[in-house]
Amino acid sequence: MNQVIVSQKVAVTSRVCLLTLSSQQGQVLPAWSPGAHIDVFLPDGMIRQYSLCGALDAQHYQIAVQLEEQGKGGSRYIHQSLHSGAELTISEPRNHFPLTEGQSPCLFLAAGIGITPFIPMIEACLAGNRPFSLYYAIANGSDNLLSEQYTSLANVHIHDKATQGVRLDIDALLKAAPADSDIFVCGPNGFINDVLSLSAQQGIDSARLHREFFTAEPIDHSNDGSFEVEIASTGQVVSVGKDESMLEALEDSGFFVPVSCEEGVCGTCITPLLGGEADHKDVFLNDKEKAQMDRVAVCCSRAKTPRLILDL
Repeated sequence: MNQVIVSQKVAVTSRVCLLTLSSQQGQVLPAWSPGAHIDVFLPDGMIRQYSLCGALDAQHYQIAVQLEEQGKGGSRYIHQSLHSGAELTISEPRNHFPLTEGQSPCLFLAAGIGITPFIPMIEACLAGNRPFSLYYAIANGSDNLLSEQYTSLANVHIHDKATQGVRLDIDALLKAAPADSDIFVCGPNGFINDVLSLSAQQGIDSARLHREFFTAEPIDHSNDGSFEVEIASTGQVVSVGKDESMLEALEDSGFFVPVSCEEGVCGTCITPLLGGEADHKDVFLNDKEKAQMDRVAVCCSRAKTPRLILDL
């Protein structure tokens, strides 16, 4: 964990503020790579994940926070109650959405606040002379979070739906992408799901697709039943009731699993699966990874078999 101070808070748009976070003791904060995020610990036990969007070599971190009126209160607290000079606890950076290595072309598809992880990716591509194209979908011009240094680039395209009257043509962009390109997508769930669905229809190899969800769709637990979890290291069997999560059952039995979002988004609680068939309900693992049945998000996923064996 790191203790930081909000050294600056700036309203970027009517719904988005940019926080600059500096170390309380003045030391250098841990290094990070494009696509990384941090956990921000807020009052009442709220933990929120935000992509780092500042300069990689800066002595501070920067995160952009969008106000979600219908959210659970984290963004509302940051927008309304958090001020410059406030102290915060944050995690060390973690990266579940890394920029791939090599020189293959990158197609970046962003919508709304989903632009944030792409800013350092653009910087890395520019520094390494790596070819890329960014398509950034916004509802109207006032939602644009990119500065002129990026919008002036020939391979950065802003799609303003209010001005152009139509949605970004994702299907056409995917068809035009070089066959060896890496495709990255971030934004609202519907936007990401459209990219994934159209990619599947075009037969694009899932290994080329990289996505990061900020929130999970409501999870349907109406058909959940009870099952058992076996702890591989001890043979202990933990019962999971139909109205509790694997995480809750494990914690009640004294087993520690690191957790953050508890919505199947961040991947913190992913645990090796040695036996049984999981009923995956997270959005962190892709379809190919879920089919391998070797990992499971214990915060939200269930079991299709009477027992799962976890590598704990």
